[in-house]
Amino acid sequence: MEGLYHQTNKQVHEVQSYMGRLETSDKESVHLVENEIQARIDNIFSNLERLEILSSKEPPSKRQNAKLRVDQLKYDVQHLQTALRNFQHRRYIREQQERQREELLARTFTTNDSDTTIPIDETLQFNESLQNAHRGMDDLIGSGTNILQGLRDQRVTLKVCFTTVLQAENAGKGPNSILTKPAILTCYHLTRNIFKLFL
Repeated sequence: MEGLYHQTNKQVHEVQSYMGRLETSDKESVHLVENEIQARIDNIFSNLERLEILSSKEPPSKRQNAKLRVDQLKYDVQHLQTALRNFQHRRYIREQQERQREELLARTFTTNDSDTTIPIDETLQFNESLQNAHRGMDDLIGSGTNILQGLRDQRVTLKVCFTTVLQAENAGKGPNSILTKPAILTCYHLTRNIFKLFL
């Protein structure tokens, strides 16, 4: 196990030093450097799998220390893998921006066509719908105001009628009184019941 551990540790340090080439490589050779680093990282992961098996077979007194050393190597390699992926992602973004810049510079611009249309139909319809709803609410409020005013007018009329009927009732309490006629009695009771609704 010790020989494989030292070999793998040496490979990790080689990959760490090799990572510096990524920044200094030109566009044509950067892919080759990335592939070389990825191949070395894959080889290290393969060694780590064997080291995990070997560390579990160590004597109990050395097993914990061996696992810690393998875990440290695994952490270092995962860190290298993440660094490589981050570099590849940054390179991809940079190349994409360069392509877009070149396309923009190569594009020929022309004047606008004379039949340029602005798509405002949906906005115009939405605005008209809002105005229609606004007018509908105004009409509804106006109708409600007219109804309330009509009820107030009816209340005043009924109040006058009720007062008149009460005065007539108080003035003529005899059996020959004018209020004994059924039509006026009905008017009296109806007026009194309606008036109670508006008090």
